[in-house]
Amino acid sequence: MVRKFDFLVIGSGIAGMSFALKVAHKGKVALICKSGLEEANTYFAQGGVASVTNLLVDNFDKHIEDTMIAGDWISDRAAVEKVVREAPAQIEELIKWGVDFDKNEKGEFDLHREGGHSEFRILHHKDNTGAEIQDSLIKAVQRHPNITVIENQFAVEILTQHHLGVTVTRQTPDIKCYGAYILDPKTGKVDTYLAKVTLMATGGVGAVYQTTTNPLVATGDGIAMVYRAKGTVKDMEFVQFHPTALYHPGDRPSFLITEAMRGYGGVLRTMDGKEFMQKYDSRLSLAPRDIVARAIDNEMKNRGDDHVYLDVTHKDPEETKKHFPNIYEKCLSLGIDITKEYIPVAPAAHYLCGGILVDGNGQSSIERLYAVGECSCTGLHGGNRLASNSLIEAVVYADAAAKHCLETVEQYTYNENIPEWNDEGTRSPEEMILITQSMKEVNQIMSSYVGIVRSDLRLKRAWDRLDIIYEETESLFKRSVASKEICELRNMVNVGYLIMRQAMERKESRGLHYTIDYPHAKK
Repeated sequence: MVRKFDFLVIGSGIAGMSFALKVAHKGKVALICKSGLEEANTYFAQGGVASVTNLLVDNFDKHIEDTMIAGDWISDRAAVEKVVREAPAQIEELIKWGVDFDKNEKGEFDLHREGGHSEFRILHHKDNTGAEIQDSLIKAVQRHPNITVIENQFAVEILTQHHLGVTVTRQTPDIKCYGAYILDPKTGKVDTYLAKVTLMATGGVGAVYQTTTNPLVATGDGIAMVYRAKGTVKDMEFVQFHPTALYHPGDRPSFLITEAMRGYGGVLRTMDGKEFMQKYDSRLSLAPRDIVARAIDNEMKNRGDDHVYLDVTHKDPEETKKHFPNIYEKCLSLGIDITKEYIPVAPAAHYLCGGILVDGNGQSSIERLYAVGECSCTGLHGGNRLASNSLIEAVVYADAAAKHCLETVEQYTYNENIPEWNDEGTRSPEEMILITQSMKEVNQIMSSYVGIVRSDLRLKRAWDRLDIIYEETESLFKRSVASKEICELRNMVNVGYLIMRQAMERKESRGLHYTIDYPHAKK
């Protein structure tokens, strides 16, 4: 079946939904969700949204400087200035859509401070800001008559001249996107969605790793699709590991213990109760995430422990419960009263700083294809993301992409020559175990060899192991009918390869990429 929309949005987090809301007055929008509307990284973002709002103590220059420092000076300054300066207007827009940020008794925003920020500038809703934003945007999207929400569908490939029989390489100057092939996993049918403009908002890659705070839908689908279509992908080596995910073996994804808890006064301790951050950084537990994650990783490896502790027992119990109700409840459900007992924590894959390379308008190297949110590389984060900069980046760039494509969308037509999906000669995969086992192997390879600390030897070993899985997976994909599972595995292998290859190419330790073979940054 062929379906036509003016705008095809793949992904239902803050990036995809805010873009859809900004373009829907101009045409029909299809919002494709891999699972349900709420199943997005946005939903699980506890911390908040960074924006300069208290001009008595804060200003744009301070936020720009904090972002450049956290990004290890690799950040694109133009992108940083764009996000920081445009943030307050986008906060207003979120409030208009119904997002309720916490206020103090004076009616001003109750601002948090997180690691790497020089001022209190994090707007939040208790400790579940992402869920508050996601719920508000879902209501706005469902009310809009021009947005068609299509849940439980899987984007397999984006459509380019390649599907018209044209040879497309990474040197082809004018690759164009005409929409996507979308799989309905229930029926096994792949439909052709033709669009004038396509937006990738597929989120991150956390599920490529064994331990992650991301929902397990975060298999890097958009990045893999664009890479296979010969689009440019950049900075994939910069994977941020959140230092403090709740250590509870068997939980996948891991429950996040927000950085705001360290901002609130939480202290990191080894399993024998000793503080250790003074050995690594003068900012102690409030150092940037990469430093804290490496410190914890080092303590765990040196001591043979599988976690450390975060201690808030010295804080007022009622205050702790008020600020962190969800964390309090979650830990209590596991028999841990955080007002009296230490919280067991360990690092987990959390956020990707690289992705599909885009310009200031959110446009990728492929014409008519935009990318926004965690799957994109705007240049804002550089070598490491400053806490709570990601949600605001998503709305600022969704706004830029919407404005840009609204000016051009009427010049485009549907490409009716795209052939429908051809699965002749394929059959159902013989055994699901072939796919699930390969997924586990990818997780183990990435966690063991391409994690917080890397080396040439580990990366070479990852390359050799992944290469075998790649060959097996491509062969299986060609002879099997399309399924969500085989497509996800394919994407995980592609993304794992990109992280590993770009890590091998960076012969220095910079930002989140730390290698024992090149411990210093290039001069």
